[in-house]
Amino acid sequence: MTQHIRDGGEHDEGAACAVAHGDSTPGRTDHRHLVVAYASPMAVHLLSWGRDLGFATVLVEPDATRVTALHRGAADAVSHTPGDVEVGAATDVVITDHHRSDLGAVMAPLVVANPRWIGIIGSPRHEGPHVAALATEGVSDAAIATVRRPIGLDIGSRAPAEIALSVLAGLLADRNGRSGGFPRGPGTRAPA
Repeated sequence: MTQHIRDGGEHDEGAACAVAHGDSTPGRTDHRHLVVAYASPMAVHLLSWGRDLGFATVLVEPDATRVTALHRGAADAVSHTPGDVEVGAATDVVITDHHRSDLGAVMAPLVVANPRWIGIIGSPRHEGPHVAALATEGVSDAAIATVRRPIGLDIGSRAPAEIALSVLAGLLADRNGRSGGFPRGPGTRAPA
């Protein structure tokens, strides 16, 4: 049975219902990848939940001493060399720390590999440190402009898990061509 969604798209109601009720798993049908740079507390949630959402997950952390058992358990793979990570048109990249001294060296190979989406945490109130760090590495202005900042849906997140939730929700909305907000229309209520 096919149900038509309000915006004209189609949705297989039976398959979606089976996944929602735990009778089936969503699988990795579109070969999507999530690369998370830096072994931060937020990275554990991004990697673990990313895997649950059907992403193949990779943690990039040059400093092996920062990678905990939680990081290793949440990631499908861990790399200490950003240039060795395979990045392509189905890859989303999240940089979880903008204060690291190696920011440019870690980000440059990921940016120039032209992922589907790349973003870094940080406040929109000032220019992010990644701009100068990437320019120092010789990355073009056009490539630097592909880096999104801030990232995630505006849900008022503060804690690492909340930030990871907003980032992953934003990635899914972007992948699905959605705004990431509450639907409006008959039978819906505005958020309180």
